[in-house]
Amino acid sequence: MENKSFILKVIIALIVLLLVIPSVLVLTQRNDYLYGITSVAILAMISAGVWLTFYMGRINIGQGAYALIGAYTTAVLVTQLGLSFWISIFIAGFVAAFFSILIGIPILRLKGVYFSMITLTLTEVARLLAIALVPITNGPRGITNIPLPGELSIFGLTLIPDFSTMENSKIGFYYLAVIAMIITFAIMYRLVNSRMGILLRSLQQNEELASSFGVNISYLRVISYAISSFFGGVGGAIFINLTQSVYPTTFQVADSINYMLYTFLGGLAYVFGPILGAFVLYFSWDMLFIFKEYQLLIYSGIMILLMLFLPNGILSLRFKK
Repeated sequence: MENKSFILKVIIALIVLLLVIPSVLVLTQRNDYLYGITSVAILAMISAGVWLTFYMGRINIGQGAYALIGAYTTAVLVTQLGLSFWISIFIAGFVAAFFSILIGIPILRLKGVYFSMITLTLTEVARLLAIALVPITNGPRGITNIPLPGELSIFGLTLIPDFSTMENSKIGFYYLAVIAMIITFAIMYRLVNSRMGILLRSLQQNEELASSFGVNISYLRVISYAISSFFGGVGGAIFINLTQSVYPTTFQVADSINYMLYTFLGGLAYVFGPILGAFVLYFSWDMLFIFKEYQLLIYSGIMILLMLFLPNGILSLRFKK
């Protein structure tokens, strides 16, 4: 019965995301909301990696670094090498995962605040490298005029049309971002409910005890960190194709902190928490714009209140009678 209820909820969510929302926004010509929800889907996808790192017992504040690596990888491949966007986004994810393995092997030995402090510097290091590697990244000027995703076809059958030929390319990016988000969280849900997910939960509770039972904790930590960084790299790649430009400041330390806040607000105990957290924080910030100079003060106050009264996130409300 529980499985049927979950499947029904998933079907309703897919209908709303893939049919209802885009149809309403296209009919009302609200491209601003279309862009906003597209951004939320990308942010949720990047934040999924942060959630996975939390799931194994580490506080990750460096996801922006891998999003920036993925963004520059795609930008360079598409603009300088002429590679297809559809291939470049996967390469971007693997490049981000590769660097996360190199970085993760030494730093994942750290725990608590020590790991967090190291990851906090990663985004700034990535930004400085983007400025320094001028022949590749074009330095502070960044890479602009990134072409829209081209046609994707197999055996002459067009699966995805060229975005530049679309009447409204924003709807194309909406579907791209939302479908990527759906795939990401489907993988996350399957991972959490697999044997690996159980082992990751054991790391969160007691690494020493898990190790004494023969669990290869070093391998699990590195693999899960690589998966989380892969999501960040792919999310960064999609985002810069939406904006058609990338700069060293595209993803900053503040963005990495926001990804952490999305997971906290949605609920660390819930796989789909980052989606709700990203949606609420993204649009609440926009709605508070009317308060002008008090916008940040009110926003911070609301965040503090939510953390105080909903320490397990917004999704924990569904269990309250």
